[in-house]
Amino acid sequence: MAEGPKQQMPARRKARKRALDVLFEADLRDRPPVEVLAGYLERIEQPRPDHLGYAVGLVEGVAAHLDRIDETIASYAEGWTLDRMPVVDRNLARIAVYELLYVDEIDDAVAISEAVELARQMSTDDSPRFLNGILGRIAEYATR
Repeated sequence: MAEGPKQQMPARRKARKRALDVLFEADLRDRPPVEVLAGYLERIEQPRPDHLGYAVGLVEGVAAHLDRIDETIASYAEGWTLDRMPVVDRNLARIAVYELLYVDEIDDAVAISEAVELARQMSTDDSPRFLNGILGRIAEYATR
C-alpha cells in the first residue's frame, strides 16, 4: 500500500527554520547575523525557494532590532538570562519577538505557536513550555 504525500512544511515555517539556522550559526560563531546570512545565501542553489525572502527579512529584522529584542526577552524571562538559555531557544525567541513587535501581518498566536513547534522539533523537552510562557507574556504586555 502506497503512503500518502508527506505533510509539507508550510512556507513560513521553512523560512523561520532557515532564519534560525543563520541566527544560530551567527550566535555560536559570535558573528554579525547579516554577515552569516550573506555566506548562507551564496551556498543556496538556484532557483531559490519562494520562502527565502521571508527568511532573509527575519534575519535582517532581528539583526536590526537585536538590542531591543534581547532587552524585551531579558525583561520577561523570569529567572533566566539570555546567556543561560539554550542557543536554539534564544534565537527562536528572537525570531518570535521580532514578529510580535515588528511584523503586523503575523498574528501573535501564530508567531508564538511557530516558535513553540520549532522548539518541539529542535530543542529540549522543556523548551516548548518555556518559550510559550515567555512569548505569551511578551505578547500580552509588550505589544499593547
